[in-house]
Amino acid sequence: MTRPAVHAASGHRLGASDPRQEGPADLRLVPPALAAWAAAALAVGVPGWWTGLAVTVCVVVAGLLLAPMSARAMRAGTGGGGPAADGGDAGSGRRGFRLNATALAAMLLCGAAGAASAGLHGADLRRGPLPELAGQYAHVTAELTVISDPRLTRPRVRGDQMAGRSVVLDAEVSRVTGPGGTVTVTRTPVLVIVRAGASGKAGDSTARWLRLLPSTPLRLAGRLAPPLNADDRFAAVLRPDGAGAPPITGPPTALQRMAGGLRAGLRAATDGLAPDARALLPGLVVGDTSRVPPDLQDAFEATDLTHLLAVSGSNLTVVLILLIGPPGTALLAERRGLAPRLGITLRGAALLGGGLTLAFVVVCRPEPSVLRAAACGTVALLAIGTGRRRSLLPALATAVLLLVLYDPWLARSYGFLLSVLATGSLLTIGPRWSAALQRRRVPPRLAEALGAAAAAQAVCAPVVAVFAARVSLVAVPCNLVAELAVAPATVLGFAALAAAPMAMPVAEAVARCAGWPAGWIASVARTGAALPGAEVGWPDGWPGGLLLAVVTVLVVLAARRLPRHPWWAAGCTLLLLLAVLRPAPFTRAMSGWPPPGWTFAMCDVGQGDATVLAAGGGSAVVVDAGPDPEPADRCLRDLGVTRVPLILLTHFHADHVRGLPGVLRGRAIGAVQTTTYDEPWEQSVFVRRTAAAAGVPVIRAGPGERRRVGRLAWQVLWPPAARASGAARAAGPGLPGPGFVPEGPNDASVTLLVRVEGGPTLLLLGDLEPPAQRGLLRAFPALPSVDVLKVAHHGSAHQHPGLLRGVRARLALISVGADNTYGHPSPRTIGALRAGGAVVLRTDTDGAIAVAGGGRDLRAVPRGPDPPLRLTSSHRATGLGPGAHGVRTPRAPDSPHGCLPPPYRREPPDARRCRRTARAAAAPLAVGPLREPLHPSRRGHRAGGEGASGQDRGVRARGLLLRTQRGLRGAAA
Repeated sequence: MTRPAVHAASGHRLGASDPRQEGPADLRLVPPALAAWAAAALAVGVPGWWTGLAVTVCVVVAGLLLAPMSARAMRAGTGGGGPAADGGDAGSGRRGFRLNATALAAMLLCGAAGAASAGLHGADLRRGPLPELAGQYAHVTAELTVISDPRLTRPRVRGDQMAGRSVVLDAEVSRVTGPGGTVTVTRTPVLVIVRAGASGKAGDSTARWLRLLPSTPLRLAGRLAPPLNADDRFAAVLRPDGAGAPPITGPPTALQRMAGGLRAGLRAATDGLAPDARALLPGLVVGDTSRVPPDLQDAFEATDLTHLLAVSGSNLTVVLILLIGPPGTALLAERRGLAPRLGITLRGAALLGGGLTLAFVVVCRPEPSVLRAAACGTVALLAIGTGRRRSLLPALATAVLLLVLYDPWLARSYGFLLSVLATGSLLTIGPRWSAALQRRRVPPRLAEALGAAAAAQAVCAPVVAVFAARVSLVAVPCNLVAELAVAPATVLGFAALAAAPMAMPVAEAVARCAGWPAGWIASVARTGAALPGAEVGWPDGWPGGLLLAVVTVLVVLAARRLPRHPWWAAGCTLLLLLAVLRPAPFTRAMSGWPPPGWTFAMCDVGQGDATVLAAGGGSAVVVDAGPDPEPADRCLRDLGVTRVPLILLTHFHADHVRGLPGVLRGRAIGAVQTTTYDEPWEQSVFVRRTAAAAGVPVIRAGPGERRRVGRLAWQVLWPPAARASGAARAAGPGLPGPGFVPEGPNDASVTLLVRVEGGPTLLLLGDLEPPAQRGLLRAFPALPSVDVLKVAHHGSAHQHPGLLRGVRARLALISVGADNTYGHPSPRTIGALRAGGAVVLRTDTDGAIAVAGGGRDLRAVPRGPDPPLRLTSSHRATGLGPGAHGVRTPRAPDSPHGCLPPPYRREPPDARRCRRTARAAAAPLAVGPLREPLHPSRRGHRAGGEGASGQDRGVRARGLLLRTQRGLRGAAA
């Protein structure tokens, strides 16, 4: 007789010799927990009468299922027959039916309980006058209690400005005074949003808001607003008047004061650490992420290490293992941990572990995420106390059931779902994969760590794709490497937390020791996120998550067969490495972008500007950095840029400078050059602070400045020197004069005329507005025609038509974000460019754009699906139709002298322009350095060297454009 293996994870044919070896997994509590979870998720946003009806139906059906069994039990008790009377197969069939009926009744009752709890919590949102007052956007005075930690929102770029940061906290209103003076006692959850100050008194008040503890009572006067989503867990949004200090009406509870003191002590103990360790250690220990900068947060998200920043069950598990020892050894004579060495009995160790769990909840605040972590930590505590893996799944199901009944909003929480899935995978899939790896001669410890990390990633990645629309390719190796430092950082961090109230020098010494593993974790996250293929985009929403789940199953099935085919395994490993590392030659060969010999590239950074001028040998000059570091860094990596002699920021609007950290990341930088106009001031401070942190000098761009780097030579055309505003007014409209004062940051944009040796001539306009564009034409009447024009201000309607005609660009490039709210690019601007014979490309439809070649071989290569466009010096036809948004039309046949024949032209061709184009095509293209400097003209010179009739036409066109702009200024920013 063959005995089946009971403990499959033991790796032995007959299982482990431990007498407490596990049997089959006990899944009886899983269906009721899932039923309660699903019912709570559905009922939390449903009107109350629907919830009541569903609860009634579930209870009635469960009663009908249980009624026959109750009657049979009563008859058995009175001797009227019972189970003993059943015999043979018929009796066993009835028992099976009764078991199924009992299980179904349990699911219905748990579902009814979950729906009832969700209905009661949903009633809190509709209780009292706050929902109605929020719909009226009424001004009220509310007495409320803080129920969460205040948190600072992440800075965002909106258009050319930075959106103001805000302090956000959850609260419960207990008393509200309406507009008519009516006072109502209620109990309604609200979200409080306070605008944060940058410095001075406003900054001090922001710090006071951030130091508020849960249970602190406040009295706020402000305006209510309804929540953005109808199923949010608060009834209204309250925005207090002003940005002063919080009006506190009483102290927090003693328990919260003690917990706040411990957290503050840990922050004080970590003040002297390196920046990453200082930010990360409080998050690892107590979930305090107030110091984590946005770039480090992004790195943790890209590597799927965010579970280390949030309070999770693993934090508590590390401490409990230190106390009792690893799971499975608690009942053995050789049990490990500190408890047996200190003479603590098993029961005493279990009680001490429960006390540690309670302290963990108090210090980390009893919020839903902390309660979820405590429940998962309790699951680990049961494993430590019993050593039986079989009991873990029922314990996890019980924890899910209790937490969902306690807080039904958890049923819709992605964090709760990820926590449960990760824990479940560690209990079910991880041991099996670990045993499989050990059978393939992988060392046991490595197999266990690899199996756990792979199992958690396999079940959590589809959920992450639902809301993040991405898949991390480096999550498993980064988690494996970071796991080496999690335990020492957590244990030492808790030691510093405990020592801070009693001996701060001791706490600081322990924190310094904890800073080493914490810094290691941060380095792993930054290194993994810096890889070009660290993450890939994926369809979002539940369809995208389902698609990734199917792909994951197929990958797992294929991986089981790869060991039998070593060559296939080696090939798949090589492809994965290439996908993650993305070496430039491989990327160019696969995508065809950038083309060989590229000279200029416009990166796709959304609603902003970031352009690159190739200087050769992996070196390039970067003009503007866009609104976000990640797209700028990714574009430079795709271009193979490792050295940047100069970063030129045309002006200080956020959509041009906030991506500067991405340009600085991992590259040798020579200097950062800026405009002379330091507005907006906060963005200019950001640039200088960021450059100083990287050890890069900041210099100013001088008018008329000429520079050369490799093949590049350029001259600064704008802005002119700024002196006295009176002289600027004396110079007259449209002229810079000796004392030009810009009307705003856009008109102070650094404008460059660039020539590439053996390549094109480019004019980069920054965000110049029409007044500055007219001044540029008057200052440089000999401005030559160019091959490439970087259209100003994302192609807005604010353009000077004389400049667009004067430069006679062959290729016009517009950097603009898809679905922007400004109407960029303007159809009128696109039409004017095409009427002048320019090919118009834009990043919102064409993606990143690279320019290669020169003269007759000038070509533009978009990264999108469209083929490259070749522009010859004798062919100025655009190949783009007159549509307002760059919709491609059939390319016009070749014509001599670059004039569009019917039916492609919209107006009769200008014979003189065609003859000039033909002569220009016959003449060699002048390349190389600027042979003659461009000198500003004196007053009275005509713009662009036009004749009187041409100037009159330009004046009339400008007048028409300006009159139209007055009506459209609100739509075209």
